[in-house]
Amino acid sequence: MKQKMKARKELLRIVNDLKAKGKRIVFTNGCFDLLHIGHVRYLEEAKARGDVLVVGVNSDSSVRKLKGPKRPILPEEERAEILSGLGCVDYVTLFEERDPLKLITSLQPNVLAKGGDWTKEQIVGREVVERSGGEVVIIPFVEKASTSNVIGTILKRYEKSA
Repeated sequence: MKQKMKARKELLRIVNDLKAKGKRIVFTNGCFDLLHIGHVRYLEEAKARGDVLVVGVNSDSSVRKLKGPKRPILPEEERAEILSGLGCVDYVTLFEERDPLKLITSLQPNVLAKGGDWTKEQIVGREVVERSGGEVVIIPFVEKASTSNVIGTILKRYEKSA
């Protein structure tokens, strides 16, 4: 599993080699805190759009900037390793920035995939990918499948027994 986890510089070399061999690179990103069925379906659908799926994972500090001081639940290395265990995921890399624009700009994927909770106009890196002839796809959102819902369920169930 850990062999799928790559630093940005190594990942860039790998992606460039794969593109030179004619492989279609799909990129997506997210926090992936408490992996759930929505994440799995989304990642499988993203992989179906190309040959190689690269997942950018927000670092712990990046997640805190986006979601607040109580998140993430799982540390970055665990989140990355869990994603690496999925058969549909080929490579995982962490990014420290608030958004993946620098990562997308360096990798220049053929496909940029995001979940249905985003509109095309909101997708960071859309212009970069489309300008280079790539495609931006929105994958349908799985209703009620969210980390916030999982956390809420846990809190409700266990607050009564505490």
